[in-house]
Amino acid sequence: MKRKKRKYPLWLKIIFGMILGIIWGLVAAETGLETFTANWVKPWGTIFIKLLKLVAVPLIFVSLIKGITSITDITKLSRIGLKTIGLYIASTTIAIVFGLIIVNTFKPGHAFNQETRQEFQAEYENNVKDSEDIAGLVKDRPPLAFFEDMVPDNIIAASGDNSNMLQVIFFSVLFAIAIIILEAKKVTVVKELFDGLNDIILKIVDIVMRFAPIGVFALLSALITEFSGDVQLFVALGKYAALTIIGLLILIFGLYPLYIKLFTKIKIRDFIKHLLPVQMVAFSTSSSAATLPVTLKQCTQKLKISRSVANFVLPVGVTINMDGASFYQAVSAVFIAQVFGLDLNLTQQLTIVLTALLASIGAPGVPGGAVIMLVVVLSSVGIPAEGLALIMGVERPLDMIRTAANVTGDSAMASIVASSENEIGVEDFEDDNDD
Repeated sequence: MKRKKRKYPLWLKIIFGMILGIIWGLVAAETGLETFTANWVKPWGTIFIKLLKLVAVPLIFVSLIKGITSITDITKLSRIGLKTIGLYIASTTIAIVFGLIIVNTFKPGHAFNQETRQEFQAEYENNVKDSEDIAGLVKDRPPLAFFEDMVPDNIIAASGDNSNMLQVIFFSVLFAIAIIILEAKKVTVVKELFDGLNDIILKIVDIVMRFAPIGVFALLSALITEFSGDVQLFVALGKYAALTIIGLLILIFGLYPLYIKLFTKIKIRDFIKHLLPVQMVAFSTSSSAATLPVTLKQCTQKLKISRSVANFVLPVGVTINMDGASFYQAVSAVFIAQVFGLDLNLTQQLTIVLTALLASIGAPGVPGGAVIMLVVVLSSVGIPAEGLALIMGVERPLDMIRTAANVTGDSAMASIVASSENEIGVEDFEDDNDD
């Protein structure tokens, strides 16, 4: 009987590619294979980066439109709808700003000495556009120039440059709002078209991510060779991973329980206890969408949130609330900039906040979705996308934890909305006594 071939999960393949990339990079640095690596190995990593950039614009365009148009019943639940979206935007913004604060405070990418950082700054500055050029800003322009430049005068031209992602996002939001305003029967075909396009784009993302192990191997090999096997690179990566994990845990067990204490009558102990099954499923699947049935069950049966509120707020959260992913993108973008010796100014970091916030609306609730969105954030401030190789090796565990943060945030916002509407404990719930 023919033995069935064993299939390994993608995250394990990526880690394997990372390990091989580290080994090859160290060997190449010691044996004089730098030129061979640059000519025959690095191009495969460049192809992977190009594939990520290739899918970024269509993904953000299609996902944003599908995400926004999927919440058309806000017209029926206008008060709850506006309250829900407002809370999600506020929560995501706080998570992003928190990420920027801790990464700028602890500077995990500054593990290199000043001389090394200056060398890499000189090497990469030719590949990095100044963010003031990207945003079209100069010092003497009016205060609202940042928002002025978000509005494109040619969407085709804006779509041709990933650094203009905010303009693409603006048009996507405008397009989606127009669909919502129009009579449903007039836009049925358009909605069906975008449903199909969304499935196609997600399949393309899946295909691209299958190439990730090779891409990570090639990029990491080249980076380590360029860094001459400097152990400081691994120190920086360890600090980044530790800082990101600690930050996400603070969101889960600190910030969200604080929201619950301030804005609801739910006991923090009960909130943490009843969401543990949700967090475990999110942690194991790395998918907010796959975790939704469990989130709904725990919120309605254990936290006693009314089904009318939970059935609206939680699916919307899966679509537009990505606190963990947005936090991760902010920390990762600044970390990569620090490694390459690029000091981001206030304008650049404001761009990160706005881009990560808007990108979170269209981020697919599937494993690996945040990586594509990180390309969007990196492009918006001109940070080298090659830096993705540094963090891809620890991407899987970070993805698992940030998904747990995402679903915890969804549940916290649902609790706040339900409390404000007196929709907690008002219905007769079935309780199967399963924690």
